Amino acid sequence: MSKISFKQLGLAAMAGAALTLAGCATPFKADVARFQTQLPAPQGQSFAIEAGNPALQGGIEFGQYANIVAGELTRYGYRPAANGERPDLVVRMDYGVDKGREKVVSNPGFGDPWYGGWGPSYYRPVIVRGPSGRRYVYGYRDPFLWGGFGPGWGGYNDVSSYTVYTSGLNLQIDRAADGSRLFEGHAEAQSRDSNLQTLVPNLIEAMFTGFPGNSGERVRITVAPPEKG
Repeated sequence: MSKISFKQLGLAAMAGAALTLAGCATPFKADVARFQTQLPAPQGQSFAIEAGNPALQGGIEFGQYANIVAGELTRYGYRPAANGERPDLVVRMDYGVDKGREKVVSNPGFGDPWYGGWGPSYYRPVIVRGPSGRRYVYGYRDPFLWGGFGPGWGGYNDVSSYTVYTSGLNLQIDRAADGSRLFEGHAEAQSRDSNLQTLVPNLIEAMFTGFPGNSGERVRITVAPPEKG
């Protein structure tokens, strides 16, 4: 699968808050930046879609995503080039998802003398990972630190962790006649799902929401979850 350089997207600061929880009916949120110059108004101009990564060209998976892009462009008034026809526009698409990073969330227990401020922090943690993947931290008074009172009482701090993935989509439109760049778009999102078959269609929908947008503007796009049948 293709992996793009997320440094090129330049959206890391905005994507920090664009977190989509996989497996839940949660709207997909993406940060989108679009730039254009002399992009012609849609009047039936023909287009062809190519992969930014040549290794993807002709692939079945890439073809599925290219069909989605073609549908969006057709909806706006462009048309796919016929077989043997030289297109007016060349659309290049690249997409990918990173390997993810662990995010840890701490939820201190109530009435905890170490976390509630009732006493000094003579605390030694014990970390246990449960069968569901959640991590728990149990505290007890250390006899060497506390002065001999020994363990047996203390608070707790519930710590859970999960993996966050960053996905991205790059889209460029060039004039076929001279290769001049007419449009550039970058979409980036964070999620707990690394499945490109779910992520890429959402990124494409975000890219074409309000297409082509205001040049140089970065916006947060929310894609509603699919309706349950």
